[in-house]
Amino acid sequence: MTDEITLAVLKRTLREGAGADEAVDLDGDVLDVEFAELGYDSLAVLETAGRLSREYGIAMDDDATTAAKTPRQLLELANSSR
Repeated sequence: MTDEITLAVLKRTLREGAGADEAVDLDGDVLDVEFAELGYDSLAVLETAGRLSREYGIAMDDDATTAAKTPRQLLELANSSR
């Protein structure tokens, strides 16, 4: 797949893998909101990265993945891994 991984794809993957906190609006402007504020811990982020890795055939380092604190940072990592 050659398309860029988008925020919409990331949100779908987060919801599929870890669910969504009822109090958090993932449809809002969340690119620079930390995952912890969105209700996702490091395990949820690692699960999301694993799902993206399998779906897009990419490899993301676990340390780099857990260092990604926002959706923007995770998307940058995922897209640079392609």
